[in-house]
Amino acid sequence: MDPAVLRDDMVDSLEHEAKGVVRSERVSAAMRAVPREPFVNDESVAYADRTDERLGTRVLAPSDAARLLEAVAPEPDDTVLVVGVGVGYTAAVIAEVVGARNVHAVDIDRRLVYEARSNLREAGYEAVLVDCRDGTDGLPEYAPYDRVLVEAAAIEPPRRLLAQLADDGRLVLPLGGSTQTLTVVGPEGGDRERLGMVAFAPMLVEGEQASTLERNRTRREDSEHARRAAERRRGWEQEWIDWDDAL
Repeated sequence: MDPAVLRDDMVDSLEHEAKGVVRSERVSAAMRAVPREPFVNDESVAYADRTDERLGTRVLAPSDAARLLEAVAPEPDDTVLVVGVGVGYTAAVIAEVVGARNVHAVDIDRRLVYEARSNLREAGYEAVLVDCRDGTDGLPEYAPYDRVLVEAAAIEPPRRLLAQLADDGRLVLPLGGSTQTLTVVGPEGGDRERLGMVAFAPMLVEGEQASTLERNRTRREDSEHARRAAERRRGWEQEWIDWDDAL
């Protein structure tokens, strides 16, 4: 089936859900325009409302992405920073609204930075700038931003991200630990608007990303020995051999 038809069906269903996940015309039009195939592993389920996984990170289901996008509420020509860009899908949808050159993104995992760049290029949004950075540092070289979207949870809004907001900007992030709330925060960290429960992985610091090599040699070797032992079958674990039949 034509992918454009599948996108329309996907957005129609998100608009007509009981909670109306997609409510604004801008988000609706952008999600109808941006292909999901470059951002998922299995193209056959690109428009199903379920999560996927790629390079150790979660690819948001369309309904989850829509919640973030509605909270960010991007407007044409806004400057937007996406922290924890992952595979790049939400950055692409935002770019469809504000223009690709107005979207900047960071991720602490270098593999995901390369992945996001490749996916965005394939989807037609290669002008989005994606850099490898600690998310809490943001990207001050291009500040201030009208919108900052954090796709990872934090206990409190990172101060350096708040400092990079424009005077009337908004920071959107999952706020909390084991219990998280999608929250919109103003430039001073106040005026918080809570938009319901979510569940995101916490923001990582340097050394925690999945691609990081364990620096402690003992732990690294123990982990390798454990992995090899798990893969090796010996003794009674071998399949039973009937020697009468074998001879």
